[in-house]
Amino acid sequence: MDYRETLEYIHTVNWCFCKPGLERIAELCERLGNPQKELRFIHVAGTNGKGSFCAMLESVLRHAGYRTGLFTSPYIKVFNERMAVAGEMISDRELAEITSYVRPYADSMTDKPTEFELITAIAFEYFRRTHCDYVVLEAGMGGRLDSTNIITDPVLSVITGIAMDHMAYLGDTIEKIAAEKAGIIKPGRPVLYGGEDDAAREVIRQRAKEQGAAYTDVDYGGLCLRRADLDGSDFDFEDWKNMHIGLLGLYQPRNAAVVLKATDILRREGVKIPDDAVRSGLADTVWKGRFEILCRDPLTIFDGAHNPQGIASAVESIRHYFREKVYLLTGVLKDKDYHCMAKELSTVASRAFVITPENFRALPGAEYAALLESLGVKAQAYPSVAEALAAAKAAAKEDGVPLCCLGSLYTYASL
Repeated sequence: MDYRETLEYIHTVNWCFCKPGLERIAELCERLGNPQKELRFIHVAGTNGKGSFCAMLESVLRHAGYRTGLFTSPYIKVFNERMAVAGEMISDRELAEITSYVRPYADSMTDKPTEFELITAIAFEYFRRTHCDYVVLEAGMGGRLDSTNIITDPVLSVITGIAMDHMAYLGDTIEKIAAEKAGIIKPGRPVLYGGEDDAAREVIRQRAKEQGAAYTDVDYGGLCLRRADLDGSDFDFEDWKNMHIGLLGLYQPRNAAVVLKATDILRREGVKIPDDAVRSGLADTVWKGRFEILCRDPLTIFDGAHNPQGIASAVESIRHYFREKVYLLTGVLKDKDYHCMAKELSTVASRAFVITPENFRALPGAEYAALLESLGVKAQAYPSVAEALAAAKAAAKEDGVPLCCLGSLYTYASL
């Protein structure tokens, strides 16, 4: 297969109405010779913050001299972003070659793998072929039944935080969602929890106890933010002083604090990570789509916040960086708590340019615009992202108002 045929094959794999479980990914990996068993993983689950955490930790490990693998989802602009080695995403040729290798094994299965299971297996094979020292492995939607959970002996398991999201699949309470995420905890392997919800903490702590896994969480009382502006943040965390990250968003120093805690645990596990590698790795981290400045004239920022907790964090950052209310370009999925999200956004936005995301789960832009209007935000729906963006940027430039683009990461490529 060539690259185009590869993507067509991956994206046409049926994923709906499949029985949840690890049987399919286990069978596929077995047919491939279990590439995951030749790799060392830091396994990461959580509702929000997973991607940023993974990007920062991968950068730290790479600056420490290790050959790193990084598996994340979703992608921002091109599919290849989902798997990277040594800071470089997989090439079109490599993706096509490995998918062509995996395809006969997948197609010959009676119970065919889902799309995400197929992608996970391709990534495992890629990381094996490229001889990664450590792979930072981001789970998909859940944890317990996520295809990444086929791994059995992670160096460290991390749960970045728990919030109400994907309730139809993971459960309708914090405790149920936490239990699903806690499914990545393995017997005798350390686990780090970066969240603050006490109910979730108790579920995760209890699961760790049952598994004989050393449990650590993060005390954010040790985090001191020294500076946060549109050039990044400087902060202290416990014994780490004068740390710098270039990533924007008030939530990023908190994500960095989880990375620093993870670094301490990895050191105890025998992973050699010099202080200089930690500092340079955090400072040099690049992660698209998280309070990222896309344009300076007019000032245009994109943040992939797409659930209530993510929106609340984005709103906190908007309040910090800007004194005046901003303009929004936004759209939501109908299975999110968009009433809560709209209420939050109405506190920092005076005008909204509303789109219908290109997703079968999308809420029609006109409905979301009407909701924002009812909350005091001047809102208008547009038939396409391109038209909404053109109108929003023109208005923002004319009025001298910052433009914040919020919502599904899948809209990023259209901006």
